[in-house]
Amino acid sequence: MKIESVEGIVLSETNYSESSKILNVFTREYGLIGILSKGCRNMKSKLRGVSRKLIYGKFHIYYKSEGLSTLTAVDVLDSFSRLLTDLEKVSYASFLLELTNQVVRENDDSSIFDLLKDTLIKMEEGLSPIVLTEILELKYLDFLGVRPSIDCCSVCGNTKQIVTVDSTAGGYLCRNCYHNEGLVSDKMIKLLRMFYYVDIKSISKLDISDSVLIEINQFLDDYYDRYTGIYLKSKDFIKQINKLKQANQ
Repeated sequence: MKIESVEGIVLSETNYSESSKILNVFTREYGLIGILSKGCRNMKSKLRGVSRKLIYGKFHIYYKSEGLSTLTAVDVLDSFSRLLTDLEKVSYASFLLELTNQVVRENDDSSIFDLLKDTLIKMEEGLSPIVLTEILELKYLDFLGVRPSIDCCSVCGNTKQIVTVDSTAGGYLCRNCYHNEGLVSDKMIKLLRMFYYVDIKSISKLDISDSVLIEINQFLDDYYDRYTGIYLKSKDFIKQINKLKQANQ
């Protein structure tokens, strides 16, 4: 069997037998694949340090289209070592890995790989994990087939006099179509659209008020609950961290 090299990110890991792991790897070439890392839990194994969640690299494998491929070596492109020292960043990164796993099972579009990779790299560089997560959550809705209306009013198509964003309506609402829905800030309305269209690789600075981030997060949480059916325990952990932060402020 020929060894192939694939570019991938480890989304999750599961212990297998006494000394091995099964890695759930999101690859550029084949999408999601399972890779057996034999003996990687042994102290002297050359695979020990590279057989874990959040390793991004070139995986040299005996590839199988069905069943488990087998790992022989990894050329690490980024281990996200700084990210791993920050509980908040690890929590957001873990959520994004779990979310990506769900999204790719619904849509294997090749551009999803770069979106995740670029987001994790920016997080490693020190940019806000909260903002980066909201950006990626919004972009992923497109691949789930439930993109909100953020170019015009979701009811009448009007591009002017947008006054709020509502998950029940499916996105923007103009003054004429607004009834008793909750109002949001003008900045949130503008930022939501910017988040969708921004090129993550080009982001160099993120300076957004907490109040606007809370508005965007509330909209995204409600939108995901209403239209995707995706429920992730890692998001609950993030909510607990945010509550602790707010209590200590």
